[in-house]
Amino acid sequence: MAYIYTNTLRKVRGDLLPCEVAQFAGYCDGVMKAIATARQAVAEARENGQPAVMLGELIHNAQALEEFTAQGVSVVSRPEDAPQGARVILRSHGEPPETLRRCESLGLTVTDTTCVFVRALHETVRRCAEAGRPVILLGNPDHPEIIGTAGYGGEWVHVIPDAGAAETLPDMASPVLVAQTTYPPDKWEAALPVLKARYPDLEAKRTICQATSRRQAAALELARRADAMIVVGGKKSANTRKLFETCRAVCPRTLLVETAAEIPPDFCDTRTELLGIAAGASTPDWSYKEVFTVMNELEQNKVAEAEAAVETAAQEAVEAVQETVAEAAQETAEAAEQAVEVAAEEAALTEEEQNKRSFMDDIEATLVRIRPGQTVTGSVVQVSEDEVCVNIGYKSDGLIKRSDLSDEDVHVGDQIEVEIVKVNDGDGNVILSQRNIVNRKVWEELMQKFENNEYIDAVGKEAVKGGLIADANGVRAFVPASHLAQHYVEKIQQFVGQPMKLKIIDVNKEKKRIVASRKEYLREESARKKDEAWSKLEVGAVVKGTVRRFADFGAFVDLGGVDGLIHITDMAWYRIGHPSEVLKIGDEIEVKILNLDKERERIQLGYKQLQSRPWDNIEEKYPVGMVLERKVVRIRPFGAFIELEPGVDGLVHISQCALTRVAKVEDALQPDQMVKVKVLGVDPEAHRISLSVREALADEAPAEESAAEEAPVEEAPAEEAAPEAPAEE
Repeated sequence: MAYIYTNTLRKVRGDLLPCEVAQFAGYCDGVMKAIATARQAVAEARENGQPAVMLGELIHNAQALEEFTAQGVSVVSRPEDAPQGARVILRSHGEPPETLRRCESLGLTVTDTTCVFVRALHETVRRCAEAGRPVILLGNPDHPEIIGTAGYGGEWVHVIPDAGAAETLPDMASPVLVAQTTYPPDKWEAALPVLKARYPDLEAKRTICQATSRRQAAALELARRADAMIVVGGKKSANTRKLFETCRAVCPRTLLVETAAEIPPDFCDTRTELLGIAAGASTPDWSYKEVFTVMNELEQNKVAEAEAAVETAAQEAVEAVQETVAEAAQETAEAAEQAVEVAAEEAALTEEEQNKRSFMDDIEATLVRIRPGQTVTGSVVQVSEDEVCVNIGYKSDGLIKRSDLSDEDVHVGDQIEVEIVKVNDGDGNVILSQRNIVNRKVWEELMQKFENNEYIDAVGKEAVKGGLIADANGVRAFVPASHLAQHYVEKIQQFVGQPMKLKIIDVNKEKKRIVASRKEYLREESARKKDEAWSKLEVGAVVKGTVRRFADFGAFVDLGGVDGLIHITDMAWYRIGHPSEVLKIGDEIEVKILNLDKERERIQLGYKQLQSRPWDNIEEKYPVGMVLERKVVRIRPFGAFIELEPGVDGLVHISQCALTRVAKVEDALQPDQMVKVKVLGVDPEAHRISLSVREALADEAPAEESAAEEAPVEEAPAEEAAPEAPAEE
């Protein structure tokens, strides 16, 4: 059943403007399953310490993929671009078999999210190719689904976009017709008779996903009734584009958007009596619901702002008329009174008094003239609890309320800058304000930062439908929900009261309101830090970093904005099973940069290269004749290896395992057993140390007892001699 919302988007002729969301809008079952499978794969990769990547975009919707980008999941175009030992998530559009073989050969863990309908299409094409039957595949030749499907049929598959390309096909016997799972049903119906006329023995297998047919039929039905349509979804998505084209064919006022921020404020006008909303199969529910919410808020704001503007204009007009009438009446009365007084006074004035009066007239002529909106500088002459009196050089002093002061710490004699609000408030007082000046300067600073592409500081103030209201030094800034973070934000309330950096993306100069983005700031700041970090790196340099996470194949180290990998073979001069044997999460270490690949964003680091080699000065550490107690680490048919220190093992030949001859090494020694051995010889170049248990025991026993107990020991046959051990052993 379709989601139907009926709200007051805008009052037109007193009735309500309904907004209807088409049936089957949003994620289809295949996409929902792909998203869930990918989430589980990323969680498992984290637990195992693996990096996770997507081989191509999981679905064609940038907003939906932000969730994975925020977790460090990148998109690669080839298996060879994936990090060693990574978990690779195959997109829902599917991949050709060759891609799977390449992943296996590279040792990558594969999670396949291919849609079940696409899998069925693959299987159909594979079976036809094995039976030697040609396949005609309808769809976009450049679409990932078509590329993956063609890989299952090889040279047996012929791809055409529509019936118009049928002439390019070769002559074939008993071909099979299939289509991309999101292929428009009307195009399929149009192509069927054309291809059957060309190939009478054509077998048609309708492989179009039922959800696609239902979605397009529902959107088409709504578009026929609607005055305007908004199709929400990724612009790279073939499914969404076809949905847009279907709606636009019957409703010319159709708009394709990825987010609500792309909708023009005046999209719905007086012609719109029904607004329809449709969403592609790869569009999250929250995305098209956000469109509805924003449209609702925009229209409600239009009504409220229009009514407020009319009311304000009317009030201002009344006040202006009243003020003008009052001023004119007062000025007329004052002028008449003054004229009478002047005439009477002049008749009685002496010459001296007339000269004095002329002098006062000259002083009054020097007084400033003022007008509303003018900025002047005055001197504070009186400070009270509620207001401040300022001498601005006018015939009347100005009054400024405490609430209109930008700095309440003022004293008599201070020089302050003020703005004229009213020349006469009806009682002969001049009304002043400091706040207006500050607000104007703040707005000018914000506009300057907007023009210079700079960030602004703000604080979250209120969570509203569709986003967050932030305060930027007294200016209202709206941050859409899709611009709060680099991933989907479920609880906007968490940003209330939080300071944040924003980037202005739109301005309403008349209302002095701005639309800003925190996501753009985070994205640019992350890119800046990454570029800054890369600029400081060079092969051979020794840098400091922090161990962030482990994988079976190595450890990832944060170098201050970018991560580098210490492969397990570059951690120690001896063999280890896991990075945790050498390092711990959170360790601050020095590493050496072995290799840089900025295009693939890979940094190869070395840790052991800054550590001393175990075999350095080995002859001084273990001189011939030295007796020491160490543990047996490995048993071989020809002898036992004893660990002298990490990375340095010595060999006790089978002939040196006991005082008497033994048939097997296990008869004298066992793994993890602590034994005393004597150094017989050291070869630093070959990394070999010969040890003897027999000699160590013989040194401990009395000479005569040792002579009595010692039996002749035959040399081991040539085939039993210790083979050349690898350097690492």
